Amino acid sequence: MSQQTARRGGAAWALVITSVAGFMAALDNLVVTTALPSIREDLGGGLHDLEWTVSAYTLTFAVLLMFGAALGDRFGRRRLFIAGLAVFTGASAAAAMAPGIDSLIAARAVQGAGAAVMMPLTLTLLTAAVPVAKRGMAYGIWGAVNGLAVASGPLVGGTLTEHISWQWIFWLNVPLGLALLPLARLRLAESRGTGAPLDIPGTLLASGGLFGIVYGLVRGPVDGWTGSLVLTGLFAGTALLAGFVLYSTRAKNPMLPMRLFRSRAFAGINAASLLMFLGMFGSIFLLSQYMQGVLGYSPTEAGLRMLPWTGMPMLVAPIAGILADRIGGRPVVAAGLFLQALGLGYMSVVATADASYTAQLPALIVSGIGMALYFAPAAHLVMSSVRPQEQGIASGANNALREVGGALGIAVMASIFAAQGGYESGQAFVDGMRPALVTGSAVVGLAGIAALLIPTRRRTERQAVPAEPAPVLETASH
Repeated sequence: MSQQTARRGGAAWALVITSVAGFMAALDNLVVTTALPSIREDLGGGLHDLEWTVSAYTLTFAVLLMFGAALGDRFGRRRLFIAGLAVFTGASAAAAMAPGIDSLIAARAVQGAGAAVMMPLTLTLLTAAVPVAKRGMAYGIWGAVNGLAVASGPLVGGTLTEHISWQWIFWLNVPLGLALLPLARLRLAESRGTGAPLDIPGTLLASGGLFGIVYGLVRGPVDGWTGSLVLTGLFAGTALLAGFVLYSTRAKNPMLPMRLFRSRAFAGINAASLLMFLGMFGSIFLLSQYMQGVLGYSPTEAGLRMLPWTGMPMLVAPIAGILADRIGGRPVVAAGLFLQALGLGYMSVVATADASYTAQLPALIVSGIGMALYFAPAAHLVMSSVRPQEQGIASGANNALREVGGALGIAVMASIFAAQGGYESGQAFVDGMRPALVTGSAVVGLAGIAALLIPTRRRTERQAVPAEPAPVLETASH
């Protein structure tokens, strides 16, 4: 890297720009949750429409993340980051101006596409700009800011919905995006990956498979699990994903090399991430509605009362980063996942139609500490499990699996909720939510077991450098 490029792509600027961009993308996963009742009142729609308001974003985000990372590696990470940020900002304005539930869902889908290009490149651009010795600290800050987005999502959504209007949860992105666009152009250094050609067949197989499965899960409770479109989506999606795996084992330049999963570190952290987001997002989707629709809190009050859970990463994530540097990421991530599973299980026990906040508070605190212990070390585990030139696709794959987990979590838990309860009364809502939370607890517990499969730090470092020769990295930053 030349001195001019080094100055231009300084670590501090890269950390600020990528953290704020990641904050925006992560915020929009959860910012809608506390606004769902107001959106339903204003634009209409049933349970499945509310699911799609959330899932349209997470689905397109998940489906296109690996493709977005591949585009950045091929055509320039800074260039594609700026393009994704521009699409995300424009779609946010379109969502704010949506005249109906269908147009809102469409805008959310475009938002997710922009975020899919932008989000995985935040981590690769940050890695390129930060010296190796300081990456642990940088990942910790990046993870804490993402935790802040999770924390502030329900609160920001609730506050803006109650005191202004739900449209402002989307208008909020517009000035942030407009400010970041020139900064990214002027302050981020350009870099590229291996220069391999785009894997169009792999992209189509993975995208079609993911869409089919999540579509089937979302529509199942509405159309019935024996409906032709539901069964077609589930079976076709499964077949396409199986085809993607087979294709990727034989392709010369696959979008996601299957050999990466030979590494226990890479396989373990990705399995843990998918399962953790499945349990967490599905639970937040129901709990935010429980606090408003059953317990009678306003959107702001609901967001504030969820802060002991969703806000804990702001306090604990930096400590988790320090712990991970000293004892390794595996025990920190595993402990966090088991704590979150414990918190969700406890919430399923104490939740009633008239539960006091005091009864819920221990569950929220334990879940929050657990989530915070996961966030900071997870990014470092992902990036250290592969070679430098494969960090872009590793980041894209991990983010994709996390978002797939979020979309599946909402679909699965809404299905359990609809089968066991409903919106007819407070007790009916609790009857549906309890088994869903038990499921979420079990799934996050499985994520903890998956995290235990991750090797210790020294073994992870050895696994990150496979014996086969690595292609030359075409980048100005390594």
